Amino acid sequence: MRLLRMGILGLSGLLAAGIGLAQERPLPAPHVKAKLICHDCHQKEKPTTAAVPDEACMVCHGDYPAMKALTKDAKPNPHAPPQASPHEPYPCTDCHRQHRPPVVKCLECHEGKFTFNIK
Repeated sequence: MRLLRMGILGLSGLLAAGIGLAQERPLPAPHVKAKLICHDCHQKEKPTTAAVPDEACMVCHGDYPAMKALTKDAKPNPHAPPQASPHEPYPCTDCHRQHRPPVVKCLECHEGKFTFNIK
């Protein structure tokens, strides 16, 4: 009986940990609404440490020129950086971090110079 109780408690703990983990790393509402699963973006069966390749983002959001056109009214346009080094296309996930708040890579060097509203 004690072994059964320990097993049930252990299973309950694992379930609670899994639920807590999911709540700590929620997806943005549009991704939830699209019913995306981890594999859709990470392209791995067990994605806990797998980075998301830009190509996975581009399946739904389009390539760099498409993103540049989509954000054309933003001043400055974060998807149209100057063509001089170190301004190069950064990986999508440098700014759009799905399980953590987004950041603006531009502000690492240009802090306080621009205002961005990223999603």
